[in-house]
Amino acid sequence: MDVHHINKNWLTLETIDEIITSNCSIQLSEEAIAAIEKCRTYLDQKLAHNSTPIYGINTGFGSLCNTEISANDLEKLQENLVKSHACGIGEEVPQEVVRLMLLLKIQGLSYGHSGVQLSTVQRLVDFYNHGIYPVIYQQGSLGASGDLAPLAHLSLPLIGLGEVYYQGKRYSGQAILDELGWEAITLKSKEGLALLNGTQFMSAYGIHCLIRAKKRSTFADVIAALSIDAYDGRISPFSELIHRVRPHDGQYVTAQNIQKLLEGSQIITREKAHVQDPYSFRCVPQVHGACKDAINHAQSVFEKEINSVTDNPTLFPDEDEIISGGNFHGQPLAMALDYLGIAIAELGSISERRTYKLIGGERGLPPFLVANPGLNSGMMIPQYAAASVVSQNKQLATPCSVDTLDSSNGQEDHVSMGANAATKVYRMLDNLEKLLGIELLNATQALEFRRPLRSSASLEKWVTTYRASVSFVENDTELHPVIAKSIAFIKTHADGFKPKDFII
Repeated sequence: MDVHHINKNWLTLETIDEIITSNCSIQLSEEAIAAIEKCRTYLDQKLAHNSTPIYGINTGFGSLCNTEISANDLEKLQENLVKSHACGIGEEVPQEVVRLMLLLKIQGLSYGHSGVQLSTVQRLVDFYNHGIYPVIYQQGSLGASGDLAPLAHLSLPLIGLGEVYYQGKRYSGQAILDELGWEAITLKSKEGLALLNGTQFMSAYGIHCLIRAKKRSTFADVIAALSIDAYDGRISPFSELIHRVRPHDGQYVTAQNIQKLLEGSQIITREKAHVQDPYSFRCVPQVHGACKDAINHAQSVFEKEINSVTDNPTLFPDEDEIISGGNFHGQPLAMALDYLGIAIAELGSISERRTYKLIGGERGLPPFLVANPGLNSGMMIPQYAAASVVSQNKQLATPCSVDTLDSSNGQEDHVSMGANAATKVYRMLDNLEKLLGIELLNATQALEFRRPLRSSASLEKWVTTYRASVSFVENDTELHPVIAKSIAFIKTHADGFKPKDFII
């Protein structure tokens, strides 16, 4: 894909992943250009022939909605809005998320219901294509009137304010315009509100996290299969027969994944001394599968959102209507993000439980997976580290969407806290990578004690690839670098999966 055209075609998670990974440029379609210009013309004509107050266009904002603004001050009103709302705090938003914010803001404005100038949208396109990423901060949005503070920081460089990153350097908003020979945008009526209202902060975080979550969920099946073989587990819990009579989609798919991954293993087919495996092995389809279903639900919510108009008020030129509503409210996203966070926490929780069982000195494996336990502590303490991370993810899984606080003098009296849900899920995914990295370290370590028996060809291939980065631990060594390499392996190789991948 060389160029992605912004149009009304349904934007999917898979499409976004392809846009991002192929590093293609974006371009407004003729359809989008016509829709943007039609809506702007409609708004200009409406203001020229109508003195009725229209929220956010010729009135103040929030609880100041009853304060009328003179026609001479409409442009200043929009500039003031952007400046006054740029009050983000905390850590900076990662640039890969800012890139998605630009893409999704362009998409939302392209539908022709926001009243923005074509030049404003085109400047956002230019930012995206040149790799100019505004400096945005993680805290400050209630996820209700849209993502006001983060989107204000996204918009500041359009008018020569704020800061950006460009080619690895940090520039002021005016300096980047001077560098590229661009004029600052003069915001017209409604434009500041169109830029700031909207759910693109929550949506960008959500889309980024969903792409990662789907890939890591798939990789979790690979690691679980390795652990099952290393633990001398049974194949019967993955029989199609039992999943056919409880046909949850994710459960069924996970069982198929495990069966396919273990096909041809010498270990899985040998006679077992035990009748059952612990739940963390036996119930991988049920737990991983429920997580897949949760991820898919969140995906359906976010795909609707990124194909929506979420600023306010919403303009309908064909119907001659300007409607002030609540499409910017983040409740659908907040609840989906909380659900996604629970799924991520559970994938990490069951991973740590498998790690715990692998080091327990059961089924012919040495305690702590080291040849001379006692003199060597082996894999004792990596499990401690995993337990601490699991505990943190459980704490982070507390829902944000059930919280609310008044704002704007009570005018905005119920908020979603979806922005907090979005940033916490990002942290939880980082934690999941740590937990999968520790499980993979232990699973491959345990597998060596099953030699000369071999696992399946596909799993042995994964082990060979892994061993190029992470060696077998024969005697106690400094484990932090080993764990770091294992986590890096998870990040690198999980990204090789596509969001549509379930069956390996």
